[in-house]
Formats: sequence, structure tokens, C-alpha cells
Amino acid sequence: MASSKQRSLSVEQEAEAQALALRIRELAEEEFLQIARLLVGKPDREIFGETEFEIRDILLKAGAKALQERLRQKKTAITDAV
Repeated sequence: MASSKQRSLSVEQEAEAQALALRIRELAEEEFLQIARLLVGKPDREIFGETEFEIRDILLKAGAKALQERLRQKKTAITDAV
């Protein structure tokens, strides 16, 4: 489980985090739409149980995209620095 404590970021790091968050939202837009469609398409009695696992699977895809983007940014920064 992720810790609820967050370390303070410098002004530059916060700006970088905000930009990364925007990019993650763009990359994960399809996954969020899938979740919304899943929830809207299910009767209330089916929202929990199997649907929770379906949502977790979709969120794992979004998380993987976030990690890939951060690694891409780091790789680009290193390549640009050389």
C-alpha cells in the first residue's frame, strides 16, 4: 500500500510533477473512458465484485503507461544532456 506521506517537492520538482500528471492523464484517457463505460454499463448490484477486478486491471494498464512515460522522460533527458 502506498504511503499517505508525501515528501515536499522543490518548486521545479512540483512543476515537473504537474507536467507529468498532465501527460499521464492524456496517456490514460482511454483507460479512464473504459472504466466509465464499465461503470455506466453495469447495474448497481454488479458494481462491486468482478467489476472491481476489471477496474483494477484497467488501472494497472494506466499505471504502466505512467511508468513508461517517466522512464521515457528520463531517457530523453539523459540523451539530451549528452
